[in-house]
Amino acid sequence: MKKTRKPQLAVIGAGPAGLGAALAASGAGLRDVMLIERDFELGGILPQCIHDGFGSIVFKEVMTGPEYAQRFVEEIRRTDVEIMLNTMVLDMGPDMRITAVNDREGIVEIEPESIVLAMGCRERTRHQVMLPGFRPAGVITAGAAQRDINIEGLMPGRKIVILGSGDIGLIMARRFTLEGARVEGVYELMDHPGGITRNVVQCLRDFEIPLHLSHTVSFIHGRKRVEAVTVAEVDADLKPRKETERFVPCDTLCLSVGLIPENELSKHAGIQLDPVTAGPFVDERMETTVDGIFACGNVVNVFDLVDYVTHSAQVAGRGAAEYVLQGRKRQSPVKVVAGRNVKYVVPQFVSDLNRDVDFYFRVEHPERAVTARILADGKPLAGKKHKMVRPPEMLKQTTEALDVSTGEKTRELTVEVIPGGE
Repeated sequence: MKKTRKPQLAVIGAGPAGLGAALAASGAGLRDVMLIERDFELGGILPQCIHDGFGSIVFKEVMTGPEYAQRFVEEIRRTDVEIMLNTMVLDMGPDMRITAVNDREGIVEIEPESIVLAMGCRERTRHQVMLPGFRPAGVITAGAAQRDINIEGLMPGRKIVILGSGDIGLIMARRFTLEGARVEGVYELMDHPGGITRNVVQCLRDFEIPLHLSHTVSFIHGRKRVEAVTVAEVDADLKPRKETERFVPCDTLCLSVGLIPENELSKHAGIQLDPVTAGPFVDERMETTVDGIFACGNVVNVFDLVDYVTHSAQVAGRGAAEYVLQGRKRQSPVKVVAGRNVKYVVPQFVSDLNRDVDFYFRVEHPERAVTARILADGKPLAGKKHKMVRPPEMLKQTTEALDVSTGEKTRELTVEVIPGGE
């Protein structure tokens, strides 16, 4: 027999985003918050991220992933938030009805007054980037390799080629090396690294691991187990140049070729997705295009810092609490536009200009000595100078409420990066 639960708020996912949102909602006055997690423990991906670099913004100290997660786990255990572990959400509709299942209650119907989506993201596989070759064992994503080593105590291989220079791939290049494996090289399709500068320096240069820019894997060799890969330079259209191909023996190909926000549930609920970020369109409170459903963290767009994930989650949690307690109606939204050298901006629209708004955005190409600024109908509101901007490193900029109180109705906000900086 199905059981129906009716909490004030259901948070789907208990990684850093879900934990932050549940805590913020509870702190904002909600007394019936349900936190739903399909895994057996809280923390999401953080327990397997044993390297440091977390918490410098939120906690003003450098922590490992498990330490960062534990801070929030301890906080949430002190609240009355209901935690549902080992519970899989099967479906969610535009009416906010959730169908979940676990081995204790069977099928559970949940009818919350509001929802926060915090499902995170997943890794791209070889099939999604269409890598040619055979289908042997030994082709593994960087996140899976990280779990094998750090949680399961297993070594995926001993002679490694890494395709893609995203942050997880860079961190795993160092991790493989520390465990005694040989990393033959990191091959990146683009002409610039995909990870943040800190990881390029600390994970590759400090360990003398080669980084080959404008390169890709053009074939995977081996019937039962990876035996080698063919690598090649790419041309201006990112196609392999046949004359540059070379054979690289290895027993493992580790893929760090991008992350995809996990939004199957969002689609079922009829939420409009941004074709650039692959996440929901959200406003300044992280509310999606469906009233009462909020989203935060990597389900919205892939952040490079967990501290930013937490910030977005806190905004979403407070927004959901405001929705439940005050029954706020959405105002006419103001569209946010990506201007010069900006690939995308989150939030994509602003419903209330009388509050501070955090904008997260990435540039399209690297550039030195620039100013990132926000404009309302062409009039500058806020600006910040940068010595260097790069696509892998997200920028965050805040406009204060009084900055947009111009007395006239704002029609459009623009985020742009222009020449001229320190």
